[in-house]
Amino acid sequence: MEFKDISQAAVAVLSTADARGKAELGRRAAAAWKAGKLPVAYTVAPPDRPGRPEAPPLLPPRRVKKRRITAETRGRVALLHALAHIELNAVDLAWDAVVRFPEAGFPRAYFDDWVRVGDEESKHFLLIADRLEDLGSQYGALPAHDGLWQAAVETADDPLARQAVVPLVLEARGLDVTPPMIAKLREVGDDASADILQIIHDDEIGHVAVGKRWFDHLCEARGLEPVSTWQSIVRERFRGGVKPPFNVPSREAAGFDAAFYGPLGAEYLESHRRTAE
Repeated sequence: MEFKDISQAAVAVLSTADARGKAELGRRAAAAWKAGKLPVAYTVAPPDRPGRPEAPPLLPPRRVKKRRITAETRGRVALLHALAHIELNAVDLAWDAVVRFPEAGFPRAYFDDWVRVGDEESKHFLLIADRLEDLGSQYGALPAHDGLWQAAVETADDPLARQAVVPLVLEARGLDVTPPMIAKLREVGDDASADILQIIHDDEIGHVAVGKRWFDHLCEARGLEPVSTWQSIVRERFRGGVKPPFNVPSREAAGFDAAFYGPLGAEYLESHRRTAE
């Protein structure tokens, strides 16, 4: 499949329903961009919702069972399936960021960054999908939830909000929760899965850095103070709160200082303390 510009490539990825096909098309589109074959032009608009396969069925988040890592294959499959679903959503979130905001006037470096993120998210999905098959399962075998795309819906009107929430809340949360999963997988002897999660963690430091770079860029362009602006956007647009504990070294490696998220983490703990009383 050939594309005339970056918007056509992005929309093709977003519109593809087959999960593996979406990820593979994303990698081909990224290669075409890197080869200089895709000019920056907005000739097509993104869909309101990305294409999705018939399986897995999408349930409300509360109805999806929590995953526990055990030596039994079933528990590890459930975890990997959940992570595959996150990575598939991340493919769409990245390509949506490429095409969603034509009025922002982003320079070429923005597209370099977000196409790279989309390419790496495709790589992550394919690695996990292959590992699921190694373990006798496949993506789509278990239910999943549709909560992640809600972040795209909530921030579709403003590129500043998109940078604040998707990379600097969702991806940053991945930096916090992935190292304990890696440790647990190694503890039960699943080094193959742990190695994949280490790749994902290391790449996601770069993804958080991308979000921080373009969040700062937009704050500067609008004359906004970054810390208070980020906190205000997250309080308004992200329903789940910013949950500690935080992986401070990985966040700092991404250039994301605790001055941003520390106060919101304290608010989260205080709200839950009150609820428990």
